[in-house]
Amino acid sequence: MANIQQVAKHAGVSVATVSRVLNGQNTVSSKTKMKVEEAIKELNYEPSMLGRNLRNSESRIVLILIPTISNPFYLEIIKGIENIAISHNYNILLCETDSDPEKENIYFDLVRKKMADGIISMDPAVNVETLKQLAEKYAIIQCSEYGGGIGIPYVTIDNEEASYRAVKHLLQIGHTKIALMNTDEKFLYARERKMGYERALKEHGIEMNNNYIFYTKDLGFENGQQAMKKILNLKERPTAVFAVSDLLAIGALKEINASGLNVPGDMAVVGFDKIDFSNMTNPTLTTVAQPMYKMGTTAAKMLIEKIQGNKVDSVVLDFELVIRESTAG
Repeated sequence: MANIQQVAKHAGVSVATVSRVLNGQNTVSSKTKMKVEEAIKELNYEPSMLGRNLRNSESRIVLILIPTISNPFYLEIIKGIENIAISHNYNILLCETDSDPEKENIYFDLVRKKMADGIISMDPAVNVETLKQLAEKYAIIQCSEYGGGIGIPYVTIDNEEASYRAVKHLLQIGHTKIALMNTDEKFLYARERKMGYERALKEHGIEMNNNYIFYTKDLGFENGQQAMKKILNLKERPTAVFAVSDLLAIGALKEINASGLNVPGDMAVVGFDKIDFSNMTNPTLTTVAQPMYKMGTTAAKMLIEKIQGNKVDSVVLDFELVIRESTAG
């Protein structure tokens, strides 16, 4: 494979001139530029992107932090980020943190060592203090889950309002005994979604029953099954359940079906996210649709703006309550 010196010799110019042409500088005459481009073509020369990026103090790589790759919620967001990144000549590196601070730090070091240009964080368990310190020097955007009041721009939806609408829908179709399937309240989205649940009940004059609130360790399908087992064993069983993620709701559906009960006749179910699987369940799942792909494209555009040194404002996107068979028999 030809090197830059051979290209320079073939074109009858200096290595510095070839470098200027490669870097798009306009200090080279059009005649010389043409000679260099012809030499590159004839010799099949491929410039080292790494070398060029190092000279420009950039890696053209952005990191995406996610807690787990197994949750389908992240797929559409990643697709959105990737499409915008590629269109701006950036590559993405997907970093599964397992919500482990040590793994997180390894990825943060890539930015500190200039091996990546910025971070889009979707990890609800991320160390907010470390992220805050990093954001003073480097480009960081929070996506979906965010720490408010820490000065890092984010893109999200109004979780409290979305949950309020979901629970209000259950109340409007006649349910008064509604269980909440939530996750750890150390996460902001879990606190906000519980607030929406409480607001809807309060508005309808229903006192919140702590026996109807169930916390799961993770957002997995099995966690939804386990929580539903407990709900079904209650002496005074609720007639509806609102789950803060579709995976939990799908696990709940499976358990209700296995127990011989009917959805929505015996128990109505509402999820959150509108992952693809939510339309494949039996019955299909009523859920809050998050604009995942748009979240991804918005986060990527914000990050590129930030990398370029521009000021970026946080964005709150719209959501939609999609009513399907699990609440409307």
